[in-house]
Order: sequence, then structure tokens, then C-alpha cells
Amino acid sequence: MRKIELVICMLLCLGLASSCTENFEEMNTDQEGFLAEEVSAKFFLTDVQFRLYSPDRFPYWRAHLIHADRYAGHFTFGHTSSWWSDELCYSYNAGYTDASFDWLNSYLGRVIEFQNFVKEGGDLENEFMFAMSLIIKGLYYQMYTDTFGMVPYTEAGVEGILTPKFDEQSVIYQGVIADLDAAMAIIGDTERTGIGVNDAGDNDIYCGGDLQQWKRLANTLKLRIAMRALGAPGESFAESAINQALAAPLLDDANGSVVMTKDFVISQWAAAAYGDIWHNFGGGSDWTVGAPLINMLKNNNDPRLSAYAKPAVGGTFKFVDNPETPDPNYQDRVDFIIASLDDAGATYASSMSGDTTIIEMGPGQYVGQPVRINGDTKSYVRYDLFSTPSDRVIQEKGSQVDAYPEVILTSAESYFLQAEAAVRGLSGGDAQMLFATGIKEAMKLWGIPEGDADTYIATEAAADITAGTTDERLEKIALQRWLASYTDGFEAWAVVRDTGYPSELAAGVSDQIIYGLGNLNGDYPQRMRYGSGAQDNPNFSAVAGAQGEDVQATTLWFAQ
Repeated sequence: MRKIELVICMLLCLGLASSCTENFEEMNTDQEGFLAEEVSAKFFLTDVQFRLYSPDRFPYWRAHLIHADRYAGHFTFGHTSSWWSDELCYSYNAGYTDASFDWLNSYLGRVIEFQNFVKEGGDLENEFMFAMSLIIKGLYYQMYTDTFGMVPYTEAGVEGILTPKFDEQSVIYQGVIADLDAAMAIIGDTERTGIGVNDAGDNDIYCGGDLQQWKRLANTLKLRIAMRALGAPGESFAESAINQALAAPLLDDANGSVVMTKDFVISQWAAAAYGDIWHNFGGGSDWTVGAPLINMLKNNNDPRLSAYAKPAVGGTFKFVDNPETPDPNYQDRVDFIIASLDDAGATYASSMSGDTTIIEMGPGQYVGQPVRINGDTKSYVRYDLFSTPSDRVIQEKGSQVDAYPEVILTSAESYFLQAEAAVRGLSGGDAQMLFATGIKEAMKLWGIPEGDADTYIATEAAADITAGTTDERLEKIALQRWLASYTDGFEAWAVVRDTGYPSELAAGVSDQIIYGLGNLNGDYPQRMRYGSGAQDNPNFSAVAGAQGEDVQATTLWFAQ
């Protein structure tokens, strides 16, 4: 049979898509090439998927952990075992920003390459994998535009256009929704991408080849985008899109969330995980869990606490003001540490003798570290006073284990969005039932027993939206979305910007003795600055007039 002359390209891509190692070994038995019936676009799919949510260590460290997870208030630096204060990237850092921008800016090329294979007339034409590519593109652009704002969209990837214009966020949102609608129409009632080698199957690390789950994913993404756009300046499409999404199947408790199982065998230079940074960088890269997250979990008896974090080590901690170089704010900073322990409900003993304060705190207590600690306060923030991520989050590479998954889109968020729509009067759904189901689905992701979830829902005010003002009910929904987005910092950060909750994060910081105000003067970061490469596009000059200055404080369209 006719050999297909895609051997070199195929082998390169197969080498990257390590999730399918066994398939690669089988295919490589033919040393001369591939038969037509052996070649499928599915072997190109895996690489496109994992590089959006688990890129190599360089961007994973800089985009996810240094920026998004910390802006989300979930993780913190600024302690005695950290190389940096927690002001890092609240003050602009060109190197870290460029790494983040370059990763997202360049990712589109992978989607376009895959689309060219599977589109009508493509070398590996498959209309259902083309539908998948439209949905992946939507996931990508939602993350990309919510991070930077205006980015090239309508002209991006168009043959012959080397310097595409930057599109306003409202244009991008509507374009993504149109693509999602097109993808859902293509899928229709079809369940698989094909038979035999054309069935995406396990090469599809989002949905396992289940096209109806892809359709639910697309519709839930449509609902997320439309709900986020609702009420933004000049928008006129959101309510219609919301109604359409609510009338069609969404991610649900019967079919579960769309998550990507982490590959803990693959090299960190192909697909990274938190553990690659935790275990390979040395102690200076360690991070703690933020006080907003730990305190919210503790104050509401949330059973996810032990799944998200480990207790602080505890010990005896001595604070002494150096007489040779006295700190004029010494007592303020010691008092701040003590107040942080009080806020966490920690059990400890403190004693003071002259300029010396000793704190003794027993082990086994969950204590979150306050966010945005400045460099002068850093030496007071003793690492063993605060909780660190759970072993599941910082799992070391070496063997395939049940560690945290990369969140693509969850059934929990689907229910939270539906509950929000009901509270806003956009649907006739039972808001409390939808809210409670969302909480159960969120806890299911972290292995929380159903009985513990039921107890939480039955006893905690944080899980009850049957009473209160509309704003109070919406706040509780927003907080559950933020909690459920743990390890998905980009989405958690977007929730804070869009809703204003948790309010303590959205309010920013002001005490210069304790906190690093950064280039934001203490305000909450609304976006990331563009990487330096954006300025190579002559159309970049038009962005400031349409969106605002290229600074972190510029509020994006969806959050206005």
C-alpha cells in the first residue's frame, strides 16, 4: 500500500507526545514508513493538549507559579526559605513576564498546525478532530486574553499576515463563542472521532475520545465566557449566549470534570509539574500556602484542607532586634506575625524579654502565610510557621502516581455558573441545589468522601445560598469557584478580578512596613504586562489607546 511521506514529522511529534509511549513503540516497528491505515491525526493531538496546561518547566515556573498562582492568593513566597520576597512580580520583572507571554503567544502555532492536518482537505482530514481543535483554541484564547487583554485574534494565523492586529476582548469573546458553536454543530450526536486508528481514544488526554464530553466542555466554556462578559461595557451578546448554553448539555455529575492526568514519568523539559520545581530547584524555590485560602478552609470546616495543604512544622522561633543594625519597625513586624497566628486560630505561646520575643507553636496546625510580604519583613516570616502544599500537589517525578490533575474545566464550575445564573434571575433553576452539587463535584476531584461533603453542605453557612441578599449569595458562589480553582491559578485570578472576591485579595495592600506595594502601589494586579516581543508588531502601538497603558493596574474589559 502507498506509504505516506510524513514519517519524519510524525516521529518528531510522537517523541513529544509521551503519554502514548506504548503506541509509539508499536508504530516504530515499521522502519520504512507508515501504511495509510496506520496514520492518524490523533498522534498529533496529545502534544497540542498537554502543552496548554502542562508546558515545560521554564514557563510552568514563571507563568503558573510566579504569576498566576500567587496573584490568585493560593501560594506565597516571602519566607525565610524563599529566594524572594512575596513582592516578586507585583513589581514588574521583564524576564519572568517575557517567559509567560512568549509561552502563550507562541502556543497558537501548535493549534494551527493541528488544524491544518485535520481540516477539510488536510493531509489527515477528520472533521471531529477539527471540532476538538476549535474547542482547544477557545480554551487557549480565554486564558490568553484574560491574562493580557487585547491580543491578535481575527488576523492571527492568517496566511500572508505577519503582523496581525490586536483585537479587543469583546471581539475575542464573541469569536470564541462562535467557534464553540461551530464545534458543537460538527459533533452533533457523534460519539467517537472514527474507528480503529482514527478513534482518538487514549491519545485524547482531556476526554478519552468521548465527543459528547467534548461537546459538554465546549458548552460549559461558552457559559463561562458569557457569564464573565455579562455587564461589561457595551456587551450585547452575553445574555443570549447564556440562555443558549443553559438550554444544552453542560458538564455534569454523571459525566464528571474535564481534567488532564499529570504525567509523572515524562521529563520536566517536556511537561512540568509543581514537583519539578519543589524537588529540583533547591530549598529557595519552596513556597507556602496563602492565608486567604487556609483561613477560609479552616473557618468553614472545609474537608479539603488536608487535601490542599500540609500542617506547619512548628517549633520554637526566636526574634531578636539586632542592636548593631536595629530595625525601626521590629516590633510592628513581630506583632504582625503574632496577629497572623491569631487570625489562623493557631495555638502557641509567646514570651518577651527586652528586645527578644520567643514564639513556640506545636506541630500539626494549619497556618496560611499572608500574601505580598516585602523584603524587610521576609526574615520574620519563619518557614516552619506556615503550611505548605500537600504531597499530592508537589509529587516528585519518577513513577506514575495519583497526584493532582491539571484542571481543564470542571463539572463543579458548571454547576456554580448555573447557580449564579439562577441567582441573577437568568434561569429558573434551583440555585441551592445547583450550588450544593457544584461543591460535591469540587470535593470529588480531591477525593473527599461524599459523606464529608454532605456534612459540609448541611452545616456550613458558606454552603448555603437559600438566604441573604443577592450580593451575599453571589459572593458565596464566587468564593466556592475560587476554592475549586486551587492549582488552576489563571482561573482563580480571573474569578477575583471579575467578582471582587475574596475581598481581602481584591482590596490589595497598603501597609508599607509589612507588604510590598510593587509597581501597583498595593493595588490588586488586573493583568500581566505584554512581553517585550509584542512591541515588535507595529500594531501594538494602537493597544494603549483602546485598552489603556501597558501596566498591571489596567483593568481589562471583562472586569470593568
